[in-house]
Amino acid sequence: MLTLVTGTTGQVGRRFVPRLLAQAGPEGRVRVLVRDAARGERFAELGAEVVTGDLRDAEALGRAVAGADAVVNVAAAFRGVPDEEGWAVNRDAAVELGRAALASGVRRFVQVSTGLVYGLGRGRPLTEEDEIRPGGGMWGAYAESKGVAERELFAMEGLDVRVGRLAFVYGEGDPHLAQSLMWAGSWAANQRLQMVHHADVAQGLLRLLHAPGIAGRSYNIADDAPLTAVELHQLNGVDVPAELHTRTDPDPFFQLTSTDRIRRELGYRPLYPSVYAAREAGAL
Repeated sequence: MLTLVTGTTGQVGRRFVPRLLAQAGPEGRVRVLVRDAARGERFAELGAEVVTGDLRDAEALGRAVAGADAVVNVAAAFRGVPDEEGWAVNRDAAVELGRAALASGVRRFVQVSTGLVYGLGRGRPLTEEDEIRPGGGMWGAYAESKGVAERELFAMEGLDVRVGRLAFVYGEGDPHLAQSLMWAGSWAANQRLQMVHHADVAQGLLRLLHAPGIAGRSYNIADDAPLTAVELHQLNGVDVPAELHTRTDPDPFFQLTSTDRIRRELGYRPLYPSVYAAREAGAL
């Protein structure tokens, strides 16, 4: 089995590829698409094939998917990029990658998405059956462009698409946990953020990649213990601003997702059910 992975130099991709290589064993092959050949050297040393090119270049996509059995599209543009770039990468490039994969005979396509596609909460943990209706200005066009990409990929007849919707990713030196204070500093004290460790992102994506009979399915990938704004400050060793305790959480279930489906159908269990478990293991 030859698996192509995109977005391999980002926080998720760079941690996912080594795990995919370790899981693939001697019979499996992994190919990565990188814009800069130098940034692909680490993956080549681990045993991956490296294709140099831009995700938005049709010729590069053709070379990347040639002979592949599966694709894992980790690529994403968010957090500070212009909306135009977000749409170009998260929707346009993802859809073109899907078309290239279909034309090349790729059997499976795993699209990495976000729990933000649900938009507002529903008064309970969000499930995959809930309508995706992204909105809000937290990360510009990120959520909406990811949601549209999901719909367009699922609509491609003949392509076995499965989607993983990630919670807020952290761990293994990723600066995201510290960066959470960019938003948590303006939240109510009890406002919560759904988390997932990189090890569990990889576990979830590998289960999506290899499971038979789940074409057209989406799965939430998260841990068991969302963190409050107070906890995010405490974990980062930062004093809790007094004004947090004067605010009210406007949407207590915003981005809080249920993992019942991935547990029931794919056997997923978080290796790190909470950030505290990851901290005790030295995995932050």
